[in-house]
Amino acid sequence: MISQSNKSGFRNPWVWGMLSLLTVVLSVNATFIWFANKGTRSTLVDRDYKTKDRKSGEEVVSELKMQQALAWQTEIKKPKSIVTGTPTAYEIGIKDRVGKPVSGTLEVVAYRASDASKDFTTTFREVTPGVYQGYISFPLKGFWELHLRVTRGEDQFGVSTKRFMVAEPS
Repeated sequence: MISQSNKSGFRNPWVWGMLSLLTVVLSVNATFIWFANKGTRSTLVDRDYKTKDRKSGEEVVSELKMQQALAWQTEIKKPKSIVTGTPTAYEIGIKDRVGKPVSGTLEVVAYRASDASKDFTTTFREVTPGVYQGYISFPLKGFWELHLRVTRGEDQFGVSTKRFMVAEPS
């Protein structure tokens, strides 16, 4: 009897219920939009990604050709489990196209996509020709990547590892 006997639209409880539901949905969406545009950006993208390391198309192509011409090979010996706060030993071997060791400087950037403020760079020392050793202590648990940059004279070579998990101590 509630909705059948009442012929006026705004006296109908179903109309009020639908209007209330629509108001709630619109206000929740407006809140999400406000938070998205609030001003604090996600750390998944560098704040200056548009200008950082900006290169022309020719520079990118020449860098790729240089990487392919060098054709250096890397071999990374890493532990099976990595725990936060514990120095972890890494051994990285680098050989040129014909298998000869590459002597130079090795810089390792530890990259964590979800918190750019915790990224850090460390240099590894060369223990024998083409073999570099170093320790990395990861400050946070989660997924990390290593970006290797090898420099020998004018030659520069870069390679990245796959994502790997760093766990908390048990």
